[in-house]
Amino acid sequence: MQLTRLNNIPLISMDDCVAENSQFIIHRTNLREVNWGHDEPHRHDGYTIMLLLKGSVTEYIDFEKHTIHAPAIIMLEPDQIHQHDHSSNAEMLALYFTRDFLISETQGVLSCWQCLFKDSVLYLEEDQLQELLAFARILLKEFHGDKPRKEAVIRNVLIAFIIACGRIAKPETGEVYRTDNGPNALSVQFKVLVDQYFKEKAQVSDYAEMLHVTPGHLNDTVKTSIGRSAKQVIDAKRIMEAKRLLFWQRLSVKQIAGELSFDDDAYFNRFFKKHTGLTPTLFQKSIREKYN
Repeated sequence: MQLTRLNNIPLISMDDCVAENSQFIIHRTNLREVNWGHDEPHRHDGYTIMLLLKGSVTEYIDFEKHTIHAPAIIMLEPDQIHQHDHSSNAEMLALYFTRDFLISETQGVLSCWQCLFKDSVLYLEEDQLQELLAFARILLKEFHGDKPRKEAVIRNVLIAFIIACGRIAKPETGEVYRTDNGPNALSVQFKVLVDQYFKEKAQVSDYAEMLHVTPGHLNDTVKTSIGRSAKQVIDAKRIMEAKRLLFWQRLSVKQIAGELSFDDDAYFNRFFKKHTGLTPTLFQKSIREKYN
């Protein structure tokens, strides 16, 4: 598999995938056969779940290489940079859905995607595969059918599918996800805003203003809910994006600093080294040497 680096990483939206207006897609296919299985590095603007049924695939996800053999499940958040290389015998069920597809009461399962799935790849036992296939078959039937309220059925079965994935990923956790009108709900709203504005807004006060709470209250609430302060969540998002761009793009460190709205590249260097122990240049050199 030949790694490709670009000046700009394309963002593939649902409109690029299908002609009809849809917020959910499911295909039983080899991804080479559909428009959204691009061989170049790219991002999706929604969530992707690939259930590998047969064969093997090689995936670069963010800045890690995975060689994956069936049966397995591959999970991608919006904006993760990835590049595919699928063998001719690979067969999979691929699901794609937008950020807004699931009803608000279940947004917590997506805001804590990394809580459910520590890694992007999850290997399956046969009974686990069959459990997920039972949900997937219903999704396929509803997606290709025209029964009344099919979207409502798809939403609810998709929620069950995701929860089943979470139980497999974290079998020791009885409570796969939790949402309510208290601290966790505020943390979910905060996480959604960080995902949307992290390039431009780096201060807790920016998000507190949008959420109509004080910075101190927001920070304490987020720390209680997820064990990290609000500032740590913002900084972690900015560091992850910096790492992605350093690995995948052909831009200079100064240009990447500009993309992330740092005042200058010197400040970006200090910020990056504080959180990673390496300068951006050293990180870029080490990670590219590892996978090239």
